[in-house]
Formats: sequence, structure tokens, C-alpha cells
Amino acid sequence: MTTNATHPDVLKRLKRAQGHLKSIITMLEEERGCLEIAQQLLAVEKAIANAKKALVHDHIDHCLERSVKEGALSADDTVREFRELTKYL
Repeated sequence: MTTNATHPDVLKRLKRAQGHLKSIITMLEEERGCLEIAQQLLAVEKAIANAKKALVHDHIDHCLERSVKEGALSADDTVREFRELTKYL
């Protein structure tokens, strides 16, 4: 598998989510306020959602397109993979 252009961005987003998640665990252990914890949980959700979106879009824009151009996948297989992929959006 080759590294796609967005993989460094996806990794950065996931590391950001990891940092937020670590701080949420600390906040819970320190019995911080629910509002602060909820805000951090939202930040984790957004970071993961944005990472997923970037990864899926990159796959559509590069991997599927390349497979079609190179003839690696038939049109039916490409459509099937695209449909499968859209479940994750």
C-alpha cells in the first residue's frame, strides 16, 4: 500500500484527537466539570470525523481514480467499492 498525500494530515488529526482524549481521561480522574469534559469530547469527535473524511475523500480522489485509469478495477468493482466506502462518510 502506498502512502497517500493526505496520510500525514490524517495522522496529525488523529494525534490531536489522542491528545484531547488523554486530557479527557485526566479531567475525569480529577473530577473536573461536565461542561469542560463535554467540550473536550466534542473536540475528539470532530478530530476523528475530519480524519475519516480526509481519508475517504483521498481514497476516492486518488485510489479509485487511479484504479479506473489503470484498469485495475472494472467499472462494476469501482462502483461497488465506492458504495462500500460511502458507508463511512
